[in-house]
Amino acid sequence: LFISLSAPLLLSGCFNQPVYRQSQEPLRSAATVDLQRYLGKWYEIYRLPNRFEGDDCLTVTADYGLLQNNQVSVLNTCIRADKLQQAHGKAKIVEGSGNAQLKVTFFWPFYGDYWVVDVASDYSWSIVSEPAGRYLWVLARNKTIPKELEDQLLKKVESLGYKRSDLIKPENSR
Repeated sequence: LFISLSAPLLLSGCFNQPVYRQSQEPLRSAATVDLQRYLGKWYEIYRLPNRFEGDDCLTVTADYGLLQNNQVSVLNTCIRADKLQQAHGKAKIVEGSGNAQLKVTFFWPFYGDYWVVDVASDYSWSIVSEPAGRYLWVLARNKTIPKELEDQLLKKVESLGYKRSDLIKPENSR
């Protein structure tokens, strides 16, 4: 069942979510993220399997907005053939992370890691994960991306220690 793009991160200790990342190198977040440019709507292009997003999500989006105290609002949406499901949350920026690491909650007081691992210079795509390697999303500003860019992003994901064969591609990005 889909709860949200980020809820799996916050509940990672609650379920037996497998570790997909196969690398001895610690995962690193991007050095900095321009929060103003990162805000807005993102479409899910790929994800790792998780208990919160079903295979029947045809289009998956995440909308980020700025709240008071430099916190971020999160609205995640799964559009299925028969209904729309949404989850509301908020995130706080991890101090000293250059805005690349956030703590996200959909069920206060529980927070999970949301790390922007890589982001395009024009903020047209982003790769999001968390330090344990259990979750990963490839996001873009558009529902679909050109094949050449898709191949480049999949190579980046592989260089981080993830397998292409583990990824799920929602309907909107086909």
